[in-house]
Order: sequence, then structure tokens, then C-alpha cells
Amino acid sequence: MSERRIGSLCSGYDGLAMGVQAVLGGELAWVADNDPGASAILAHRFPAAKNLGDISETNWAAVEPVDVACTGFPCTNVSGAGGRAGLQPGNQSGVWAHCARGISELRPSLVIIENVRGLLNAPANSNVEPCPWCLGKTGSEPALRALGAVLGDLADLGFDAEWIGLPASDPRIGACHERWREFIIAWPATEDPRRAPWQQWRATAPGQAEGRGAWADPGGRGGLPAAPTGSLNLLPTPAARDWKSGASNLMEQNSRPLNEFAVNMLPHVRQPDAQWIATDGTDYGPAIRRWEQATGRPAPCPTEPGERGNRRLSARFAEWMMGVPVGWVTDVPALTRNDQLRALGNGVVPQQAQLALRLLLDGLERAA
Repeated sequence: MSERRIGSLCSGYDGLAMGVQAVLGGELAWVADNDPGASAILAHRFPAAKNLGDISETNWAAVEPVDVACTGFPCTNVSGAGGRAGLQPGNQSGVWAHCARGISELRPSLVIIENVRGLLNAPANSNVEPCPWCLGKTGSEPALRALGAVLGDLADLGFDAEWIGLPASDPRIGACHERWREFIIAWPATEDPRRAPWQQWRATAPGQAEGRGAWADPGGRGGLPAAPTGSLNLLPTPAARDWKSGASNLMEQNSRPLNEFAVNMLPHVRQPDAQWIATDGTDYGPAIRRWEQATGRPAPCPTEPGERGNRRLSARFAEWMMGVPVGWVTDVPALTRNDQLRALGNGVVPQQAQLALRLLLDGLERAA
């Protein structure tokens, strides 16, 4: 058994852990998610990993120590879709405080955090800004942003950090949707990054991560897709909108025009010269073909028959968009379509996490 242990907080279907394992290797010691759908996926895909469930009630003294802790804590209140309430105690994004408590108790060698771009400017609601004028605030923007609060919490815990933002459509990834995300890595401030254990783990050859489990590497050469460059029209970006319909949650738009777009494509989608043209004339073909090349998998039919005789977004198409292995979510027994779409809409593109982690670690090496 590998000595490299990974712990996953707010796991979802754990696309973030997939990216981490692709770069660092290691085994998933435990996961943590109390959503029933996500829990079913985790139990099916990682049967040996204990699910800690609700981390607000976790006794961290009883949790197995890990070398790496990763989390994509809820983005609901730092995204545009969630009213931008920020990191307030008691709301969904406020779960970060419980993640920080776990990091404080476990003291991993490396922490990896993922969240939406709204983390850059959503309010922090921290003790640093107890009143509107305390930091000389004069405009409408918060004096301290959510990202600053996360970095400040890590510093208080004795961790140094670096961060990067990039879209899933970056040419080195090649996804057919933008899905911009921020990634943070943090390590104990007393530790020399050049000699840290997680730097030594990177010697594992790409695509051959030790002990990485049952999932298949969804990337291309070197663990990352060799996507072509060039202009393309991106599909609407998936977003975490639990209170919307499954289709709106994933595609960030009203589901009716989405279904019209999909039905318009349907007669052609199985043909070699498939035309992915929406009813408004937008040609999504370049984006689709780019991700097909990057993943080595043809796009599945985007729609399926609905309950009322209409066409609706297919969860298998959503799964393909997110770059996870075929059936990773959709083949899990007893999940409803809404369970599947919610998990996929809240998930992480593993190849995007993989590239972000490689870039951050490479940057540390160059700085050293």
C-alpha cells in the first residue's frame, strides 16, 4: 500500500482528486460529502474510502492523517448565481470554515483548493472588515474579497500559498466550455518547497500515478490532452445552481433554448459531418470537435426523450463535457437524472485541475 494519502473535502464526484492523483499519485484515504447523490457516486467509485459526511460535525482528532488535502468547497454564495453573499457563517460557501478547521487539525504537507472565479471579488465577511469604513472602503466593492479571506485563513494556520485561474477551454486542456476556475495550493510555511514530499511525488510518470485507483485517465498524451489551438464558439459554461432545473444548472441558461439547440443538431449528430449549429445560428462544431480530439471520445447525443414527449439534456452528454470517464456518474446505480446533473454541474474538470496543479508546482520550482 502506498504511503501517500489523500483526503478529499466537499468531494462531489471528486474530479479534483482525479487531477491530484494524475500529478502526485497516491491513494484516496477518505472523502467527505453529505449530499445523497454525491455520496452514492463516491461509495460506488471509491468503496475503500470512508465518507466523513457532514464536516461541520467531524471529530478531526479521529480522522486518519493525510499527506494531501483537497477541497472544492461550495461555490453557491461566491458565484453570480448565488446572490454573492460571500463567505458567511451558516451559508453554503461558509463551509470553508469547516474545511479550514480540518486543515488546521490534520496539518497536511499540501493543500489544494478549487472554486469559481467569483472567489476573486465576492465579499469575505471576515473580522478584517467588521464595518464599511474600517479599511477605508469608499466604493461598492467589499474591502476584503473571499479569496483574500481564504488566503488569510491559510496564513493564520501557518501555510504559504500560490494560486492560478484558468478556463477549461485553455488550449492545453481543450474543453468545449469555458468553466473558469481558481486553484490554490498551500504548504507549511516552515517547509522548503524544493524538498517537500509532494515535490518528490511528481517523479511519478504521467498517466502512471501510483495507487491512483480505478478511474481511467481522461487526458491525452502526458496526462493532458493535446488540444489544437484556434478560435471556437464555446458551449455555455456549467454552473452550480442547485435550485434550478438539471439542464439550467449544467448549461447556465434556460433549458428551452438549450433543447431547441440540441434538437436542431439531433438529426446530424451521429454523422461524420455532424453540424452543431444552434437555432440562433451559432456553430458549436469547433468546440465539440476540439473536446472530442482531446478526450479521444466522440460526443454522445446531447438530448434524450423527456417525460412529456419532449427532448431534454442528456446526462451522458453533460458527463462527456466534464471530461470524466464514461459512466463515472451516469452508471452509478439508483441515481436520478437530477442527481446526475447536479453532481456534474457542481463538479470539476479533472484535466483542468491537473493542468493547474502542474503549472503551480512548476512555478514554485522555477521560483526556487
